[in-house]
Amino acid sequence: MAPKQKAVGKFALPFIYRAFFLLIEPVSALVGAYFAYFGQPRYLELTHAASAPSPIPLGTTIVMSQLANLYLFFAINEALVLRSTSDLRVWKRVLFCLLIGDLGHLYTVQELGPQIYWSVTQWNAIDWGNIPFVYLGALLRIAFLANVGLDVKSTKSVKKTT
Repeated sequence: MAPKQKAVGKFALPFIYRAFFLLIEPVSALVGAYFAYFGQPRYLELTHAASAPSPIPLGTTIVMSQLANLYLFFAINEALVLRSTSDLRVWKRVLFCLLIGDLGHLYTVQELGPQIYWSVTQWNAIDWGNIPFVYLGALLRIAFLANVGLDVKSTKSVKKTT
């Protein structure tokens, strides 16, 4: 039996997409924003302990605050923009932009070496957010963009399920 779908204006949104894009991911971005702003020493240590500065230079503090702001923007953008429209084209465009962000995010950790992508037993809390969680988000975006789970009538609309 297929999971229940909830109608979002013009199209039915499967539970997995609703849960991830409207709740799980925005909340996790808010958590990232909190730690990037209020937990900078630990955030930097978990990112790369060998290069984590102590005390944190002013420039690094500013960059970390800007990162926190971007996480906040990401959370608000995803949660509010997607909640405010039933236009499938808008959903797909927002999720495509976020997919590009996912790929960029995965690329940024490549300096830690190729093992960062597969050494599951070596991952810490930051790595779990930077690698598998981002892969999951990217996979769900690709699935959505490919209409997986969406009852697509045409390229512009999706049938409502009751």
